[in-house]
Amino acid sequence: MSERIWDRETLPEGEEKVQAVREMFDAIAPRYDLVNRIMTFRLDVRWRRKAVKRLALPGGSTVIDLAAGTGDLCIDLRKAGHLPIAFDLSYGMLAADRSASPRVQADILRLPLPEQSVDGATCGFALRNLRDLPTFFAELARVVRPGGRIALLDVGVPHNRFIRWGNNIYFGKVVPKIGALLSDGAAYRYLPKSVAYLPPREQLVQLLREAGFDDAQHHQLSGGLTQLMVGTRK
Repeated sequence: MSERIWDRETLPEGEEKVQAVREMFDAIAPRYDLVNRIMTFRLDVRWRRKAVKRLALPGGSTVIDLAAGTGDLCIDLRKAGHLPIAFDLSYGMLAADRSASPRVQADILRLPLPEQSVDGATCGFALRNLRDLPTFFAELARVVRPGGRIALLDVGVPHNRFIRWGNNIYFGKVVPKIGALLSDGAAYRYLPKSVAYLPPREQLVQLLREAGFDDAQHHQLSGGLTQLMVGTRK
């Protein structure tokens, strides 16, 4: 088998990154949920529920979940009384969806939706896998109605240097071993390295505000292991 893009030491960029992300998530979809629960000690469940709570939308709101994966956030959105729609680039992930929500295979930087057509949007742990964050934030602003809300989760860099040190060891050394044992070792070696794609939190907030979410805020969860960004479409 030839070397896969995510096997390489250097991180892919541009269209090569899009191809790598799609193929990688197709490959790890069958055991994605199992590996997530084990490597986060089920904290991922708490983080998603926090995101839905901070979305702070009334029941019955139409919420798009972007890079929806196997549908975890869609399940939480439905439990909160919302009407979720899943979008993902990976057909493998959509095929493994457990939420029974409407599903669309699409590049979330070019959503097949009219302007101001949804009440809110969520995205869980995918910002670092996108080709271009400003384009994504502009697309969020295009499809979310004025007054609508967004909640975006991703891995974080803890403020506390001791937590950061421990997290670097765990995420960089232990998680790839768990991935290799239960799924695709190369994919779970890539995922810790992909944190390098994320800008500093101050820049993320600024990009969201420039896109049209004037009150964008950043929150650290679990000591900064995860970051949550929320905002309202002006």
